[in-house]
Amino acid sequence: MKVGIIGSGSMGSGIAQVAATAGHEVYLCDTNPEALQKAKDKLLKILNRLVEKGRMDDPTAKAIFGRIYFMNDFKNFGDTGLVIEAIIENLEIKQSVFTKLEEIVSEDCILASNTSSLSIASIAGACKHPDRVVGIHFFNPAPLMKLVEIIPAIQTSQEVLKKSRDTIDSWGKLTVLAKDTPGFIVNRVARPFYGEALRIYEEGVANVATIDWAMTDIAGFRMGPFTLMDYIGNDVNYVVTETVFRSFYYDPRYRPSFTQQRLSQAGYHGRKTGRGYYDYSEGAENPGAIKDERTGEAIADRIVSMLINEAADALFLKIATKKDIDLAMTKGVNYPKGLLQWADEIGIRECVARLDDLYDLYREDRYRCSPLLRKMAKMKETFYK
Repeated sequence: MKVGIIGSGSMGSGIAQVAATAGHEVYLCDTNPEALQKAKDKLLKILNRLVEKGRMDDPTAKAIFGRIYFMNDFKNFGDTGLVIEAIIENLEIKQSVFTKLEEIVSEDCILASNTSSLSIASIAGACKHPDRVVGIHFFNPAPLMKLVEIIPAIQTSQEVLKKSRDTIDSWGKLTVLAKDTPGFIVNRVARPFYGEALRIYEEGVANVATIDWAMTDIAGFRMGPFTLMDYIGNDVNYVVTETVFRSFYYDPRYRPSFTQQRLSQAGYHGRKTGRGYYDYSEGAENPGAIKDERTGEAIADRIVSMLINEAADALFLKIATKKDIDLAMTKGVNYPKGLLQWADEIGIRECVARLDDLYDLYREDRYRCSPLLRKMAKMKETFYK
């Protein structure tokens, strides 16, 4: 099967590498010739590095690169069996691309979007054959991250859903099935990791280095929230938060932070601009962490409790199965353990008590406890036995 990829940014070129490694002939399309050349050079560099490190032999690397064709239009997409769009997170632009694609591809070609937060149903709604549209959400960097979220729209046929999932599974990925709701699994459940850390910082409880220390050294996360936001890019992370907030009809649980908005507006996007929550310029001295165990544990407990609450609510609202929710968070964003498993270890009653303490203090809907957690605490149930 020939695979078409639209968008040659880090995500699009990464997906192209994955598909070509799996043996597919890949057409990587971008209307920007400079971006296309950059993707070509970067991909060649990545493959050469894999050869140098002994992770791949030279003939294999050359074969992978040889299966990717770089182009600036859709004209060769006519005989593709799958097209994955990986462009800017703008609904109108995506709808326009899918409308144009339908005029070129065959009737049985699957059209997929790599969107991280936009409605698959809305994208499908612009198509003459919406039943062949599906969400296939990779995580960056696509060649390294095992998780892929598969998101059927209400219009998606079961045949397209099965074929899409089987295809991505055959590429060596771990797929999870998510309901077509804002943020799907990972970008929905992960919001408190950033949002609550920002809230704690804005309240003056601790500086960014202390919060990062608490979440890595005490909670066991690979990267603290501020380090991760600087790595992702504050511009990107803020837009996703804003999109999820707006899509959930301005639910206070997903409210964006003015701190992050101002950093984004100032161009302090993180590592890629040399400054974000930390200063990455040469010789810069950043404030260190104040390693007070009591403060650190309070920070970790607060953020983890909010994450558990979000995971429980995703299960309560049937966004995904408990297995897929825990798999998504461990494989999609490298959490130290599944959040529902973590809830069992802490104790459901303790989780409810922590959330109720926060709600009693702030009286904000942001801290409302999931009905599922409250019910489970009352019935003395656990997520896993």
